[in-house]
Amino acid sequence: FQQAICGEEKRERMKYLFLIFFMNLLPQYAGKSLSRDGNYPKAFEDIRNEIAGYYDIAKAIIDLAVYGKAQNRSYDRLAVFADTIGPRLSGSKNLDAAIRYMYSALLKDGLENVHLEPVKVPHWERGEEFAMMLEPRNHSIAVLGLGSSVATPPEGITAEVIVVASFDELHRRAQEAKGKIVVYNQPFISYGETVQYRSLGAVEAAKVGAVASLIRSVASFSIASPHTGWQNYQSGVPQIPTACISVEDAEMMSRMSSRGTKIVVFLKMGARTYPDSISFNTVAEIVGSKYPEQV
Repeated sequence: FQQAICGEEKRERMKYLFLIFFMNLLPQYAGKSLSRDGNYPKAFEDIRNEIAGYYDIAKAIIDLAVYGKAQNRSYDRLAVFADTIGPRLSGSKNLDAAIRYMYSALLKDGLENVHLEPVKVPHWERGEEFAMMLEPRNHSIAVLGLGSSVATPPEGITAEVIVVASFDELHRRAQEAKGKIVVYNQPFISYGETVQYRSLGAVEAAKVGAVASLIRSVASFSIASPHTGWQNYQSGVPQIPTACISVEDAEMMSRMSSRGTKIVVFLKMGARTYPDSISFNTVAEIVGSKYPEQV
């Protein structure tokens, strides 16, 4: 927590330093074009005056959202939507309900050209899921299957675990991974960089002969709460069951593994993939006053 605060303070200081630097440059460029070739139609002074002219409008919008009738409206709407509809997996009945809900909400809000565009979407269902550490002790593992995962055999999979922190480590230890469940305890760097372990983890584990893979949730922290998402198989590579686990369980198994402790896990997943389902894109417009014909 302290590290997070320190990081935030550092970012704030950097922003202030940049602002001071930028303000010191303003006198040098006042009245000059901002373009490199000098052809930009507005000088900096014109732009500054134009922005300043929106002060009252911007303040009115901010006051409406923070202090006025719109206070908490976005949060309240999101809460109603999430509480009423729940999770909205592709191809699910909940997704259909969500689309109907939003279509009605957009009409009620007075947006224009509200309509639905038919589209086919993947239809995958998670089914029954269960994971249990059997060695060195019994421990129930919080688990959520990754989107498009195949199921385990009906009797489930019982196998020893190998814990790795990266694809490079997995490849270096390829001989150890054969016949095992690969647990990825990859450090969280950023969503964009770390999500590759979710999208490609099963493929890379299958290439070295693993029977399943468990991915540390792609999040900076969790409260024993797995964070799931879609994953992708590759043609020519065996499809193995794959799921995400909490940050805490991944860290615990990593600590056990670093001590040389043998870890055995039982995994059972009943996932199924169905033919693509008909769904809809939900579309609405706010038609412009100056160029109404443009989208």
